[in-house]
Amino acid sequence: MAVRIRLTRMGAKKKPVYRIVASDSRRPRDGQYIELIGTYNPGNGTSTISEELAMKWLNEGALPTDTVRNLFSQKGIMKKFALAKTTKKENK
Repeated sequence: MAVRIRLTRMGAKKKPVYRIVASDSRRPRDGQYIELIGTYNPGNGTSTISEELAMKWLNEGALPTDTVRNLFSQKGIMKKFALAKTTKKENK
């Protein structure tokens, strides 16, 4: 199963709010998801992301979309993931 970390659209017309979810890549955008990781509100630019869940899915091989990768980078999650990946290689 190919897992992607992506945005699911919620909210009213012309006022979107997105959920950051881990879902099967074959599912529709707003379809069933495996786990809720966080939320993103582009109206005021706020996002709440569970760092533990994000790291868990990244370590299991889930691929984030470009937008989610940017949100993770802003929170520093991608940097921590890269550091964890390099330390694993050094320990082997």
